[in-house]
Amino acid sequence: MTLKRQSSPKRKLLAAARAARSHLPGGLPPVLFLTDPSRTPDPVATAKRLPAGWGVIYRHFGAADAAAMASALARICRERGLCFLIAADPQLAMATGADGVHWPHAKAAASRKWQSRFALMTASAHSPEELRMLARYPVDAALVSTVFASNSPSARAPLGALRLRTIARSSACPVFALGGVSAGNAAQVAGFSGIAAVDALTPAF
Repeated sequence: MTLKRQSSPKRKLLAAARAARSHLPGGLPPVLFLTDPSRTPDPVATAKRLPAGWGVIYRHFGAADAAAMASALARICRERGLCFLIAADPQLAMATGADGVHWPHAKAAASRKWQSRFALMTASAHSPEELRMLARYPVDAALVSTVFASNSPSARAPLGALRLRTIARSSACPVFALGGVSAGNAAQVAGFSGIAAVDALTPAF
């Protein structure tokens, strides 16, 4: 086996996923692929290549083709054994048979209304204070950002792996690292958090 093959982005992400799975509660995927209209123009193609047991969060941001894209992703996720969540749109999640909803932090309180409707709900947090607030709501995990330096227009100053570890240890729910997470740095957080990424998965898979 060559060094190049051993250190490929795909292998690094698979190894990080194994590490994350070893400590996450059952039912949570070790890796979440977040879609973005501009950064992931063909999310269906990426979803078709993801390993079984991973997850997809569809973020449509009001796109005109949201229903069609959600249906296509739901079908692929069922076929491949992927967890499928839709961001901020419980009605669309119900219509497509999604496993659950991912809530932006500002809308996390709405999770109470939908608690019995879905198998899985996650929410965003951008600070330790926001993460503590999620303890009030019936969410199964929190996506904490921004962990590493990111080119995303909404990225904040990076927390870094060490601070995320501290945050994760005091969290009432499991956390996923989001923001700048890549094949090169996923191993730094996989021992204490799940992995959530936008750009990193498409070129690796």
